[in-house]
Amino acid sequence: MTTLVLAEDDDDIRPIAARILRRAGFTVIEATDGSVALAAVREHRPAAVVSDIDMPAMSGIDLCLALRADPVTRDLPVIFVSGSLLPGDARPAQAQATAVLSKPFSPGELVACVETALADGNQPS
Repeated sequence: MTTLVLAEDDDDIRPIAARILRRAGFTVIEATDGSVALAAVREHRPAAVVSDIDMPAMSGIDLCLALRADPVTRDLPVIFVSGSLLPGDARPAQAQATAVLSKPFSPGELVACVETALADGNQPS
């Protein structure tokens, strides 16, 4: 099974997203913020990270920047899932996110976004 780290601080959204991804066949390691996700990435070596942007302790942007700065995780796909992005927000592109998905999303959109990021050769945009 393909392992993902899911970083989401919202206790209502995280279990729903995790369930969607598990039903699609992924192994999901849940994290409540970016710092927990970063530790999980280092421990479990997932195939991709799905992350909210605005989280306590370490934002998704800071998580992505930390991953890009490490040669071991530089090419790891990072998919942002956020309800707080405004049109023209450059933060995901500046952090070299692989993809951005807006909340609310459908189960199919989430799975398709992850599958596309994985199929694209693990290269950030």
